[in-house]
Amino acid sequence: MTDVIDVLIVGAGPTGLTLACDLARRGVAVRIVDKSPAHPRTSRSKGPNPRSLEILADLGVVDDVLAAGSPPLTMRTYRDHRPFGDADPWADSGPTPDAVYRRPWLVAQWRLEEILRGRLAGHGVHVELGREVVGLAEEEAGEGVTVTFRRGPAERARYVVGCDGGHSPVRKMLRIAFEGTTAEDQVMVCGDVELDHEDLGRDRWHQWFDEDGAVMLCPIPGTRTGWWFQAAPERDPEGRPLAPSVDGFRRLLTRHTGLAGSHLTRAELLSTYRVNVRMADRYRVGRVFLAGDAAHVHAIAGGLGMNTGIQDAFNLGWKLGQVLAGHADAGLLDTYEEERLPVAARTLDLTSERLRVTLEAIRRPGGGLDAAMTPDTTGLGVGYRWSSLAAADLAAGGPAPTEDRAAEAPATDTDTAEATAEADASSAAGPRAGDRAPDAPCRDAATGESTHLYAAFAGPHTTLLGFGPASAAVLREASAAYGSTALRICRVYAADEDHRAAEPGSVVDDRGHAAAAYGVDAPAVVGAGASAGTVVVIRPDHHVGTVVPADAPDSVQKYLRQYLRPDLRSDLRPSLGAVGTVDAVR
Repeated sequence: MTDVIDVLIVGAGPTGLTLACDLARRGVAVRIVDKSPAHPRTSRSKGPNPRSLEILADLGVVDDVLAAGSPPLTMRTYRDHRPFGDADPWADSGPTPDAVYRRPWLVAQWRLEEILRGRLAGHGVHVELGREVVGLAEEEAGEGVTVTFRRGPAERARYVVGCDGGHSPVRKMLRIAFEGTTAEDQVMVCGDVELDHEDLGRDRWHQWFDEDGAVMLCPIPGTRTGWWFQAAPERDPEGRPLAPSVDGFRRLLTRHTGLAGSHLTRAELLSTYRVNVRMADRYRVGRVFLAGDAAHVHAIAGGLGMNTGIQDAFNLGWKLGQVLAGHADAGLLDTYEEERLPVAARTLDLTSERLRVTLEAIRRPGGGLDAAMTPDTTGLGVGYRWSSLAAADLAAGGPAPTEDRAAEAPATDTDTAEATAEADASSAAGPRAGDRAPDAPCRDAATGESTHLYAAFAGPHTTLLGFGPASAAVLREASAAYGSTALRICRVYAADEDHRAAEPGSVVDDRGHAAAAYGVDAPAVVGAGASAGTVVVIRPDHHVGTVVPADAPDSVQKYLRQYLRPDLRSDLRPSLGAVGTVDAVR
């Protein structure tokens, strides 16, 4: 048996790779295994949504992802083999001051995984293929997990994370329930195909809907003749769906599009998709966690499957990093399930509703998959206001909340609508604790060059934003206590403030977007008003930890002590490497 690993990740899809990249850049001793003998070339997911693009930017790979893909395509619907109309649900979704990415991006999943593997290799970590986990046993002392493989020696890990898909062997080994439903009548056949029909424009996502079925063809970015093929299946005389095949795809193509089946020259990675709506009742058993499809599966409407997994990983990664670095007690890891399980419950409801709406839409001429897309599917509105890490009461000097408030999370469509309305009503006052932190364009105080707040957030650290002159003392005190590795200080100067003596990392809010985004002129948020200054703690996953007036410095320290320890710097843990080294985007 080899030396103990800090984290062993089981499954090398987008979820596992995102987690591995985040942990590796923190200096965590991480390994990632997958039972497959080779890296898959499937195009399954159609790409990251805006929130996942922010995460990929933080990991330093978003430019490669954007170069490998394309913007979302206009959707063209057909009836009786003839074009009926075009729809672009993202036509009006350009960048805004608070979010650079406002629309999803089309990229083949295999290409995204390839980019993430390249980033991971830059940290000296490589996916170990052909490594099938068959046993997990937590050690009696509770200090690690023994992992058994079908072939090769067992390994010891401090923590294990199952990112091994909807059929997750890790979940089954933990005997975690995966309750839900499978809609046997909602079936689709899928595959990657080659078409030689030059008149079928690659600037459109083509969708043929008829009374007795459908075919959908979306061009795969980065290929000349590759397409995502999705269709209602052929059925036998008893109405049972037939397994997908190349000849079956050709027959479906002719039947629903009017194109000769011979135009389909190749089909691979054929599969049958059934709508499964299921969720694990726990995300953790001892030192073993679940993430991504291993923890939740749902309807594909809205494209949230891969994205929810990436966002699971980004929530868990920084918490594992803080605990392994000795900055936080293991109790911090409890907040992973506390925060992400309610998000999964909401996602199951949201995607089921979008599927219902889409199925109704395509029955009408002109209806298409654009019905599945709403602002909720961007992921930008996901927050954790119910979390014990959302320290809304620290501004009043009260104790850090410790009670389990997951029941406050929106878990139904009605709750989601009410939560959205509440968020909209309070948006003028800035984000609340637990919300996604807004971005904002600004200028570097030292150089005058254009930048934005998410450039300051990028990397495996907590960020402390300070608005107003009174915040300067709070920032200095925090910097002295925690150092520059675990905590990044960012003083946000107003356009008319003197910033000639600004500390490195400071920015100038030259157009007022940062002040507007964080509501620093709203007394209801800052308590004592803008003149007192405002301090905002931004967690490593871009969520607001707390918002407090600058004249309550103890509140900032009280919050930070939940997962940062002033008396334990990263240089005391050389075996993990440079924990917290900033890996910024810019």
